[in-house]
Amino acid sequence: MKLTIDKLVAGGIAGVIAALTVTAVVSLDRPAHAAAAMVSAPAPSGPANVAQPGSRRAQVVFAGGCFWGVQGVFQHIKGVNNAVSGYIGGNAGTASYTRVGSGTTGHAEAVQVTYDPSQVSYAQLMQVFFSVVHDPTQLNRQGPDQGTQYRSAIYIDDPAQRDATRAYIAQLERAKVWAAPVVTQVDGGKRFFAAEDYHQNYLTLHPESLYIRINDLPKVEALKRQYPALYRDTPRLVSTLSAR
Repeated sequence: MKLTIDKLVAGGIAGVIAALTVTAVVSLDRPAHAAAAMVSAPAPSGPANVAQPGSRRAQVVFAGGCFWGVQGVFQHIKGVNNAVSGYIGGNAGTASYTRVGSGTTGHAEAVQVTYDPSQVSYAQLMQVFFSVVHDPTQLNRQGPDQGTQYRSAIYIDDPAQRDATRAYIAQLERAKVWAAPVVTQVDGGKRFFAAEDYHQNYLTLHPESLYIRINDLPKVEALKRQYPALYRDTPRLVSTLSAR
């Protein structure tokens, strides 16, 4: 895997690289792909618009490329109580940033979203995921990041949510929202492992990062513009002491 300069710095591997070098390399290695995922997706309807009456707490795990931006977007959604960056799909022994970065562990970088269905519906979270968070037509990559660890996937243990997800993907395909087919995997029964503390709240803590500025801040702005009723200005940050 080719780690980006920002990610090397985040892991403490390239802290001695000069700022001018960082700027030059990132400019060459980070084309502005982020905007490609921002489309106008129809709201889930019919069987895709699942209801969770009486529930005040539900969970789902979204994988859509680098978890920094995925987490950052969901933290700005009203009704999301927690959004934790982590890994899913592999085993406990390989659930670390350096191991997952090899692309051979089976893990995907992902975000576990805990939300209140009385404030935000699963249908609304899906709509944001497919229209703002990432490009669901990119196979094993998102923008400049490549590898199976950047795959598009939703991990759900609730059967009703799983059926609604598949129904919404079919709805999006019928609507021909994208020219290419949706490659998002729908899975379940997988253990989620929280990522290291330095990955939590990364978008909020490092807005000056060139990677964040190019690839992720535009997604938060798109959330605010496209879904103003869902957007909250102050993100709900995760406590790094309890993430892992």
